[in-house]
Amino acid sequence: MKMAQGSQSNRTLVRAAAPALDQLKYEVAQEMGVHPPQDGYWGELSSRQCGAVGGHIVRRMIEMAEEHLAGRATR
Repeated sequence: MKMAQGSQSNRTLVRAAAPALDQLKYEVAQEMGVHPPQDGYWGELSSRQCGAVGGHIVRRMIEMAEEHLAGRATR
């Protein structure tokens, strides 16, 4: 499926989670030694740095989901 230029497919599905996701992004970046931008504009960072932060965020979210599912399965 071809996406139109300028469309954004990575929008937050649960709006209430947006602040927590943003906080997670900054935490992961700091843990990795990537200096998050003070003004919130990540365009000054390399694609490699942003991709690494995104990859670690996904790993952390998968870990959180697995823990949640494991907790649900033991009840």
